[in-house]
Amino acid sequence: MLQGRDTERAVVAALLEEAWASRGGALVLRGQPGVGKSALLADAVARAEGMLVLRTSGIESESPLAFAALQRLLRPAMRHADRLPAPQARALRAVFGEEEGDGDRFLVFLAALSLLAETAEQAPVLAVVDDAHWLDDASAAALLFVARRLQVERVAMLFAAREGDVRRFDSGDLPSITLGGIDRDAAAALLTDRAGVPVPAEVSDRLVRSTGGNPLALVELAEALSADQLGGQAPLPAQLPVTEGVERAFLDRYRRLPEPAQALLLVAAADDSARVATVRQAAAALGADDEALHAVERSGLLRVIGSTLELRHPLVRSAVYGAATSFERRRAHRALADVLVGDEDADRRAWHRAASVEEPDEAVVEELDRAAERARGRGGLEAAASAWERAAELTPPGEARAQRLYAAAVAAWLAAQPGRARVLADTARVYAGDPGLRADIARLRARIEWNTGSVHVGHRMILQAAAEVAPHDADRAREMAMFATALASFGASSGVAIDPVGLVPPADESDPPRRRAFAGLLAGLDHVTRGDWAQAASVLRDTFAVAESCDEDDQALLPNLGIAALHLGEDDLALRYHTLLLSRARDTGALVLILYSLTRRGFIEIATGRWTAASAGASEALPLAEGSGQPGLAVLPLSLLALTAALRGEDTFDGHLAAAEQVAAAHPVGVLENLLPDMLHWAKGLRAAAQPATAFHHLEQIAHPMLQHLAAIDRIDAAVRAGQRDTARAWTDELDGFAAATGSAWAAAAVAHGRALLTGGDAAERHFEQALAHHAYSRRTPDRARTELAYGEFLRRARRRVDARAHLRAALEIFEDLGAAPWAERASQELRASGETARRRDPSALTGLTPQELQVARLVAQGMSNRDVAAQLYLSPRTIDFHLRNVFAKLGVSSRAELARLSFD
Repeated sequence: MLQGRDTERAVVAALLEEAWASRGGALVLRGQPGVGKSALLADAVARAEGMLVLRTSGIESESPLAFAALQRLLRPAMRHADRLPAPQARALRAVFGEEEGDGDRFLVFLAALSLLAETAEQAPVLAVVDDAHWLDDASAAALLFVARRLQVERVAMLFAAREGDVRRFDSGDLPSITLGGIDRDAAAALLTDRAGVPVPAEVSDRLVRSTGGNPLALVELAEALSADQLGGQAPLPAQLPVTEGVERAFLDRYRRLPEPAQALLLVAAADDSARVATVRQAAAALGADDEALHAVERSGLLRVIGSTLELRHPLVRSAVYGAATSFERRRAHRALADVLVGDEDADRRAWHRAASVEEPDEAVVEELDRAAERARGRGGLEAAASAWERAAELTPPGEARAQRLYAAAVAAWLAAQPGRARVLADTARVYAGDPGLRADIARLRARIEWNTGSVHVGHRMILQAAAEVAPHDADRAREMAMFATALASFGASSGVAIDPVGLVPPADESDPPRRRAFAGLLAGLDHVTRGDWAQAASVLRDTFAVAESCDEDDQALLPNLGIAALHLGEDDLALRYHTLLLSRARDTGALVLILYSLTRRGFIEIATGRWTAASAGASEALPLAEGSGQPGLAVLPLSLLALTAALRGEDTFDGHLAAAEQVAAAHPVGVLENLLPDMLHWAKGLRAAAQPATAFHHLEQIAHPMLQHLAAIDRIDAAVRAGQRDTARAWTDELDGFAAATGSAWAAAAVAHGRALLTGGDAAERHFEQALAHHAYSRRTPDRARTELAYGEFLRRARRRVDARAHLRAALEIFEDLGAAPWAERASQELRASGETARRRDPSALTGLTPQELQVARLVAQGMSNRDVAAQLYLSPRTIDFHLRNVFAKLGVSSRAELARLSFD
């Protein structure tokens, strides 16, 4: 019976009950060592009658082994792996060493979720994870991925993590409880139960004060003190045995053991396999026989359960290992490496060998290289980074060390560990002499900076590195210079006096398409930065044509083609490039690129009236960003959600805006540094549309041309309504220059719209007609609705009410389809003022779907199965089935065929 934990037990019980009711969830128990986290886990397991209990724990020495803890957790469930989609099953078996091949990281994450969901179809699942702070990084990422996506699965996840340790289990927004010490009454009951005699209040008070109510410390005291001392018949010692920490009690027992038994226990502490045979064989090499094992078991510090060893408490491991000398630890690791001879133990053997040496050792380095390659192939990027980093430490200074540090830095960056990647890259550059390697290191270092730090510093880094490598490798220099111009096109300015276009000779027609495409992007984006739209349009449109011959999987080229299309306002191309990038990213499970393409595509979806899709994409991107380890990545999904909420007049606007501003204030946002304020000003201006002066105040602060163009009609309309006609005229003239240079129909329509607002009489009418004519060649439906509304308002004010009605009806219909409630209300009021009662029509039922429901509906309508949709959206098939039932009910359809006939644009 747990003492003093009624509140915590009730919370855990509720978690289990929710799992029985198909409402999966997770809970993290936090606290100091010995506070009772493991006891609460054991209590939960004891009360999980009828549930399948899966268990794992973090082990310090195992932390470099990718997916080791996940494998232990899922081993009993692997019999259901055949029910998973084949790619997921293969990925999971590959990382667990059951099949040859690589295991894509996020495919493994999804497979873990799917496997738990499948297993829970037989009986609800309780997944228990102890010592989560020592989980290997890949397992921790996978388990957090699963925990955040539990919705209708019959799965409860219970984590226990130590506070105040060198490592912390970063569970983000998962629900958590922090355990403190137990009170006097609970302590008295615990001591009485352990001692077998009543414990007076004055004794329990003294012990609670000395231990802070730590249950494990109290238990150890109950065993260390005599019955007379606990019963108040004899005085307590002035210095209680555990006042310096719980570990001391374990160390005292350890040091009372014979030397062979101490050696065996140290081997067990250094081991991460928990196999009796492994520990006994390694300990035998150090002179420990069967009697040594018996002595350790009798001490209560270790017990044997079948073929496995179990230490009494995680603190036993840290106490024993920490108390050993460096020589003793190296000797124990060497003994373990010598007995781990099978292929299945290759990674463990490599790490034990690495822990057994201090000086450079080529053989050990080669083993670590192979371990890193295996980890990378399995998607264990954190483990790969660790292996290459340790291999570099054991490599003499020089080019080989630089190569390994660079490999470690790349793996750390891809594993969403930017701080670690930054340090590794900086260290690698110290040892690198080869110009190509130095350039690659610099490019990675700059990429880290412009994504998670300062875009200006990143711009300086990439530009200087491009100049450095140009005499040695023109292709490398060209690509790096192109990145510099791409950054400059978003406002990066480092003040470095290097002309990126002049670094390398221009490409010619005989060059390969990829080289010509990068050369075109370099020149075209440089024209964008300079505001030379005619040259930019000419060069970039030629580049788009050349890129048709390039590999569609080129993840360096494709995002930058998308950027160029965004700058030019080439909506169809921008949508195509980012959709293609998203498809490739989904196929490979590339989280960062999924995030990137969903959010950049959102700009075009907002401009073209696909607001529900934009909201759905941002909603999908947000949890991926929050779980990526890079908090700043959440700012763009939040900003897009704020923008769509403002457009639709939704109550969620304030929450999304506040969250975006909070993230931006707390974390570097890199390349979004200049774009983000503009997005938030746009959203605030839209929200304040009914107050022209306030709206103008926000919209005039938009500084980046791309955002100015996206918000063109909003800005011009607000300026006119706020009486700032000179500003409206200047904005219209600037846009006219862009339209003339690029031939963009949407820009020409916005210009004509602005001219109409700034003139009157017959001239205004001509401009409105011109605007509608240009809108006919543009995808930007919201802009057309705004022109229809403005034209209708103009005609009504001119007392041409009958003529006005057609335009007001057209505007109202579009606004209702978009779900643009504020604008629909304005159009409805104008229509009533024209003498016609606005008939309320049913807007698209799609606006009633949640973002996730819309994502599911779109993919199912394309003919995908629930399992395929689950794989695309990183959810379980059970969750997809739940959302699909809601979609059918809301849309009034009863089959997939009916759903496929609906339009989702």
